[in-house]
Amino acid sequence: MTVISPEHIFSLQASGLEAAALELFQYQYRENALYRAYTDALHIQPDTVKSILKIPFLPIQFFKTHTVVCGTFEPELVFESSGTTQTVNSRHLVKDAAIYTQSFMTAFEQFYGPVSDYVIVGLLPSYLERQHSSLVRMVQEMVVRSGRKESGFYLYEHDKLYQQLQVLEARGQKVLLIGVTFGLLDFAEQYSLQLKNTIVMETGGMKGRREEWTRQEVHAFLQERLGATVIHAEYGMTELLSQAYSKGNGLFETPPWMKVLLRDENDPFQISAGKGAGVMNVIDLANIYSCAFIATEDIGRMQEDGRFEVLGRLDNSALRGCSLMVS
Repeated sequence: MTVISPEHIFSLQASGLEAAALELFQYQYRENALYRAYTDALHIQPDTVKSILKIPFLPIQFFKTHTVVCGTFEPELVFESSGTTQTVNSRHLVKDAAIYTQSFMTAFEQFYGPVSDYVIVGLLPSYLERQHSSLVRMVQEMVVRSGRKESGFYLYEHDKLYQQLQVLEARGQKVLLIGVTFGLLDFAEQYSLQLKNTIVMETGGMKGRREEWTRQEVHAFLQERLGATVIHAEYGMTELLSQAYSKGNGLFETPPWMKVLLRDENDPFQISAGKGAGVMNVIDLANIYSCAFIATEDIGRMQEDGRFEVLGRLDNSALRGCSLMVS
C-alpha cells in the first residue's frame, strides 16, 4: 500500500476523513520508526484499529526529543517552535514544502476566499526575528500570492502601519491584518482605528511578553480600539501543517482534512469525538511524512456542531509561543 496522496487529502469532504486517516495510520505505523515503537509500547495491534478513536496519538513532546519522520529524507523545510532560552524547541522536518503551501492556501481560501482579494499585512515581530517559523513562511507566501504591492510585514513600525491601514480603509480595500497577539495589543494601545474592510486575525502568542489576558479580554480590547466587529483567530503550531480558523467568539473550525478529538486528562486513552471539554488530540492529514496524529497539551471544548474553543494549557506543559490562556 502506498502513501495517501496530497491531491486526495486536500480534496476530501469531512465525511471522508476517517477512511483517509485509517489508511494514513497504517502507512505511518510501517514507515515511522518512532511512531511504530510508541504504538507497540502501547500493545496496540495496527490491524485492530478500525476507528479514529482507536488510533494512538503521539505526545507532542516527542517533537522536542526525537526526529519524527516517515522513512529517511532530506527535509525541504525545518520548522522550529518559539520558546524561551530555558526551553527545548520542537522541530518539524518537512519533506515536501509544496504540501505545506497547498495545505494553508487551500484552507485559507475555503474559509475566506481568494487570497488575491486581500492586502496581506503581517504583524509578527517576534517571529520575524527568528528563523524556521512556520507562521512566517505561511504569511510570506500569502503576501506574494496576494499580488499587491501594499502587502508585507511590519516589525515595530506602528505609525507606518497606522497610516497604511487608513489609506486602505479609505479605498475600501479588503485587508487581512494577521498578527501575534502581543503585537496587535501593542499596536492597538497606541492607535485607534475604525476598520470596516479589514479582518483582524490573532495567532496567539503572549510568550511572557506581557501579562496574560484571557481571549475574551484580548478580543474586547482589539474590537474597541480597532473598530472591528469581531476578531478572527488562527490555530496552528509547529508540529502541524494545517490550521483551524475562528471567525469570531473564539470558536474554531477545521478544514476537512483536519479534526480535533478530546481525550480525558486523567485517562489519555479515553478519546471522544463528542461535545464537552478535554485535552486536544489533533488529526492533521497534511502531516503525511511526519505524524498525522498528535496529542497536544491544549485544553479544548467541543461544540455540538464540531467547532471548538481553546481553553488553555495543561498546567505541567512548557510555555509555548502560541499559548493564549482563556477563562
